[in-house]
Amino acid sequence: MLIDTTAETTNESPQLNMLIIQIEQERYALAASNVREVARYQELTPVPGAPESLPGIINNHGTIIPVANLRLVLHFPNTELTRSHRLVICHTESADLALLVDRVIDLTTIPADKIEPVPTSLEPARALLLQGVTIQEDMPLALINLDAIIARLRDWA
Repeated sequence: MLIDTTAETTNESPQLNMLIIQIEQERYALAASNVREVARYQELTPVPGAPESLPGIINNHGTIIPVANLRLVLHFPNTELTRSHRLVICHTESADLALLVDRVIDLTTIPADKIEPVPTSLEPARALLLQGVTIQEDMPLALINLDAIIARLRDWA
């Protein structure tokens, strides 16, 4: 995660730069350091035999990138894809991946000391994909563990 270290010199909590996304009515955050681009939904090229959570691939500036339907990865019901959906192009050390999301909300900073552990009452399959939770603008916000999502997708493939 990208941390603003200037806050440390003033005895304030380090700030995490995050991209806020939405699936149904729930808000999630991705580390901005992993986000390369936000793009409008485009027609995907299906890959025969791929699991439903990997609906296809896209050509992003000459690079073929797999697309993961974050809705299905997080165990939400599938919906018809429209032009209002967004592709969040992400990069990690282990893979490049486009996350299909319902909506992109904003880029924001979150104080690191405001992040709480994932509640034990959360569905275990979903909890494993999260790093923590916080409150942002009076709404719960779950921080996505992108490496855990990539590992889950590899298990399903």
